[in-house]
Amino acid sequence: MDQERLLAHKQRNALQSVLLVGVLAALCAYLAWLLAGLFGLWLALGFVFIVFTLMPSASPRLIMGAYRAEPIYPGNAPRLYEVLRVLAARAGLPRTPTLYYLPSRVMNAFTTGGSDNPVIALSDGLLRRLDLRELAGVIGHELSHVAHEDTRVMAFADLVSRVTGMLALVGQLLLLINLPLLLFADYHIDWLPILVLLGAPTVSSLVQLALSRNREYEADRGAAELTGDPEGLASALDKMERMQGGLLERILLPGSRVPDPSLLRTHPPSGERIRRLLELRGRPALHRPDGWPLLDPLEDWLARDCARPRWHRTGFWY
Repeated sequence: MDQERLLAHKQRNALQSVLLVGVLAALCAYLAWLLAGLFGLWLALGFVFIVFTLMPSASPRLIMGAYRAEPIYPGNAPRLYEVLRVLAARAGLPRTPTLYYLPSRVMNAFTTGGSDNPVIALSDGLLRRLDLRELAGVIGHELSHVAHEDTRVMAFADLVSRVTGMLALVGQLLLLINLPLLLFADYHIDWLPILVLLGAPTVSSLVQLALSRNREYEADRGAAELTGDPEGLASALDKMERMQGGLLERILLPGSRVPDPSLLRTHPPSGERIRRLLELRGRPALHRPDGWPLLDPLEDWLARDCARPRWHRTGFWY
């Protein structure tokens, strides 16, 4: 793996994250100062700090219960847990995450909880279609989210975005109330604050989406570093992109599930993610997991009748 490119990707992702968070904070601070001066600025900063510090986090078990997910125990998938333990140790996590089986045909994976109680959910469609090398890349991606505290980063961005929207709404109401005075009185109108009030919610949402895409790129880079095998995750992403949807949908409407424009996506386009991962190929990594088997790690588990998604009258798999 090319260590120079790896470092360049890491520095670029970190700089972009800092800039995006800075834009969110600056926009929120400007609106607070515009509405209530210096007092409003300190009040908004104090509110964000207190709420973010005291904000409770949902229990991973409750979240998994809402998705009707069930835990995968080490005895059910010993090879998969072996990979998980190795990657978690490389990521410096204090404890190995718990894996959960998500009864959905959609190829998906996500993580929840902090570094002290991480949980990774893997969908039925993902486990049936990816081999162990590709699953290692996906797990490395999710572990990178945990190691980088991306859940807290995005929670902070969401909180600042909500406060910005609230301040913009208050400012727009005050602007509407004072509109007759602005129109008929001999008063000079400064259009910049008005434009900021009108556009702040949209700009804040777009910046938050950009931050989410940036953290996905960084998690991809982290997965390549943890596994020493960027091609494994690239192969998984390619397979996930090609195999989503039914057979007729893949033949007649390829790419129909990809929202457009990409500016409104929480995840970057798979093609761009694959391209960046393949850029990291180079000399062999010192810690590449060459001994990991490329076989279905949950063959016995997935053969159980209770593990198969069933059709419900509401149309959801569970």
